[in-house]
Amino acid sequence: MADTPGPSRDELAAYLALAQVPGIGAARLRTLVQAFESALAALRAPQGALAALPGFTRAAATAIRALSPDTARAAIDTLERLGAVALLPGDPRFPNLLEEIPDPPAVLYAWGDVTLLARPAAGIVGSRNHTTYGATAARLLAEGVARHAVVVSGMARGLDAVAHTAALDAGGATVGVLGNGFGVVYPAAHRELYDRMVAHGCLVTELPPGERPHAGAFPRRNRLISGLARATVVVEAAPGSGALITADCALDQGRAVLAVPGPITSPTSLGCNRLIQQGAKPALSAADILEELGLEREPEVAAAPVAPPDLTDLQRALWQALAPEARHVDALVAGIGPGLAAPVGAVLTALTELELRGLVRQHPGMMFELQGSGAKPDT
Repeated sequence: MADTPGPSRDELAAYLALAQVPGIGAARLRTLVQAFESALAALRAPQGALAALPGFTRAAATAIRALSPDTARAAIDTLERLGAVALLPGDPRFPNLLEEIPDPPAVLYAWGDVTLLARPAAGIVGSRNHTTYGATAARLLAEGVARHAVVVSGMARGLDAVAHTAALDAGGATVGVLGNGFGVVYPAAHRELYDRMVAHGCLVTELPPGERPHAGAFPRRNRLISGLARATVVVEAAPGSGALITADCALDQGRAVLAVPGPITSPTSLGCNRLIQQGAKPALSAADILEELGLEREPEVAAAPVAPPDLTDLQRALWQALAPEARHVDALVAGIGPGLAAPVGAVLTALTELELRGLVRQHPGMMFELQGSGAKPDT
């Protein structure tokens, strides 16, 4: 099934069967294998010996004794047919970062370029019901990160798919974490993305081949997204969304969390703005993410600011006038474009609205610049 030497087929089948027992995670599975010197021996151990192990109940021992490795052997056949692998803790290809999290997977199924799991990575996640602004931000960040590191996301509808697709389109690397087993495409509309991920990226899951998604699988998946990355970026997220659950997982794992600021009037930016309010680093460009990974920063030109789609005509004209350089309010009034003549009061009101949204900064002497543009007022 793989070029790297590993356990025998029978030993692997026994291990995979044990990994599916409810309540037996990586730690208890390690205890079993160490106590009986192999997974196959643990599967055949007397019930009393199993129940006597620390942390094991008689019910758990009964469940182990009732196991048959036949289902696991069928899973191995499926993996071989697909060209996928089962990575066990201790395998040199098993991601070191997942070994560090509080609840590591007992087994990680991988399909595609497994070497991507050892490269520096950032998680980019966001809302299924996103805005145009959110899609633009996710695309820019994923493209920028993918030139230097791996983009990790959850293969869900919305911004997850945007991030994966942008990384692939940029010729970069991306890893998709599934809430289902291989052989199941969820959502069904992502079949083409699945094919691209297998060909040019990597798909991973802790669920065995053929297992369909269920509600409890997705919060578990989220901890693997953050677990595979040194930093997790939330692009858009309404309160209670899965993206915020991923951010919580990252914090629990001691990993960095970044958030893309958004309009205070946008429900899908509320979660991100609150994360920033609580201390998350604002993600204004791919360079901010790469900095958290300890990698070379993107040139500033690669992260040029993009005007939010919900600006009024006057606000957009001011944005465009400020894009090249900081300007005085009188110059803005005089030069915002034909057909948009506006009194000073209207211009100041629009500038104040942009400033409240964190899009524009005012300097002494009524000089204005785009926030984060790097433009400097003449002094």
